[in-house]
Amino acid sequence: MNLSRHPTSHTTVYQQIAAELEQELRNGYRCGDYLPPEQQLAERFKVNRHTLRRAVDELVDRGWLQRRQGIGTLVLMRPYDYPLHSQARFSQNLLDQGSHPTSERLLAVLRPATDHVAAALSRQEGDTVIHLRTLRRVNGVPVCVIDHYLPDLDWWPALQNFHNGSLHDFIREEIKQKLSRRTTRINARRALAKESKLLEIVPQAPLLCVRTLNICEGSESVAEYSVSLTRADMIELTMEH
Repeated sequence: MNLSRHPTSHTTVYQQIAAELEQELRNGYRCGDYLPPEQQLAERFKVNRHTLRRAVDELVDRGWLQRRQGIGTLVLMRPYDYPLHSQARFSQNLLDQGSHPTSERLLAVLRPATDHVAAALSRQEGDTVIHLRTLRRVNGVPVCVIDHYLPDLDWWPALQNFHNGSLHDFIREEIKQKLSRRTTRINARRALAKESKLLEIVPQAPLLCVRTLNICEGSESVAEYSVSLTRADMIELTMEH
């Protein structure tokens, strides 16, 4: 790293180091990793340990790091940024942030629509709908569990072959339909026991409940209603206007 020895009046050397370390934390570290020893970092950045320590303190204050006495400097979990717009794609967005997202199918059945599902899909209560449940992980850590409800039973033969990866990519490639987001509603609640087990969190941990209506491009009819229960400590939603 070529640090200017004459930083501007607005940026000090330790702030430059903190900015570069923050970028590395975003792209190269996971929660639970440890930073290299301070002396090693000081030699790398060609500064004294006092300057390096101030840079680390800056990231401790911002919640990126935690000092563990006698052990080292621990990397903490940071929320992943997820923009909310009509073409938002969970997997691609996290790949762009340097993370490794995965998704697996937990459930695939036909079932009668409950009242709230029927209302969202503009169907009658009791009408048969496709119900898929998926679990998404980022870098191996469970992030959200999603219930997907789809009203078009013609899709059922193909969807039985969906097991992992992006559901919307599968629908686009196998059913030849591209989905886009029409509405999103967000509220918060505490995790129930089953959700805590799936997401590997303590009971009553905070969750974001994101309800989304998706339509087929070129049509106003609803193609999917999804309810996502997302760990509030791992995802930061960004509203794009």
